[in-house]
Amino acid sequence: MNDFWRKLPKPFFALAPLEDVTDAAFRALIARLGKVPRPGWRGGPDVMFTEFTSADGLVLAPPEGKKKLLKKFLYGEKERPIVAQLFTSVPEHMEKAAKMIADMGFDGVDINMGCPDRAVEKSGCGAALIKNPALARELIRAAQTSGLPVSVKTRIGYKKDELETWLPELLAEHPAVITLHARTRDEMSDVPARWERITRAVEIRNRIQNPRGDASRMTFIVGNGDVKDIADAHAKTAETKCDGVMLGRAVFGNPWLFSYSAECENVHTPQEKVEALSEHLSLFEELLGGTTNYATMKKHFKAYISGWNGAKELRMRLMETENIEKAQEILANATTNFS
Repeated sequence: MNDFWRKLPKPFFALAPLEDVTDAAFRALIARLGKVPRPGWRGGPDVMFTEFTSADGLVLAPPEGKKKLLKKFLYGEKERPIVAQLFTSVPEHMEKAAKMIADMGFDGVDINMGCPDRAVEKSGCGAALIKNPALARELIRAAQTSGLPVSVKTRIGYKKDELETWLPELLAEHPAVITLHARTRDEMSDVPARWERITRAVEIRNRIQNPRGDASRMTFIVGNGDVKDIADAHAKTAETKCDGVMLGRAVFGNPWLFSYSAECENVHTPQEKVEALSEHLSLFEELLGGTTNYATMKKHFKAYISGWNGAKELRMRLMETENIEKAQEILANATTNFS
């Protein structure tokens, strides 16, 4: 097995899988803007994740439905290493879907065990797996048959903090990585992430997997939740001793998030933001047009278009558009009118 995780720098920084956000278009933009080589800069995420996708759908959907699902797995070489995230409660479906992921050339497969969506949980997937450790372990083993390194994204508990019992169950299967959102399922994102529990997760991992100081097979622990930027991510790894950090919501309107320098702030002008949104729209049309509703792009408008005089009016005009062509026309005229 080619475990790319072992070759990443420490600490490493990952782009989170965000449904209807980190799609092929946005990842392509992040990869381009983040990986521009500049002296003293570290460019781009160290690893990217796709949006989460139903393994059941991949295995059972008719050809037309499968074609739409496969759009979620479009990627370019500049996005590597890239991990495909799946969810299911059926080990047989996980095994088949993970092998499909391997055949598509992905670098790894991730299992979602933290999504709090009711529809996802209803079928025993996502955060519901926290209540079913035996099935969770079976799903990890099923994914491992693909030959790809397997990671898990989860939370510290369901109704309460269950890290002391939940994490050892996952560690027993030796996944390559466990990403912990430092809240319970019931807390959603309504309370501050408890990063002290990431510190404890590292301690649990070390006790279980590294009693003699041999780190060669240790599962990497990645922290997630309320990370503002790369500087904040560095601070959190230093404090918790985790191996990496996953950043999610901070990337909204900021495809430059993973490009940074100690000497240079990640600040961009209104024109740069408008140009980035225009490129984002073009990539969306090129890669996802015809299969993904244009309305998906509208959730990005507020993130890009804010913070300067006239931004609100421009954003309102964009929200009224019904297609990319009209939005591009508005943006093209806007670039000459910044105050």
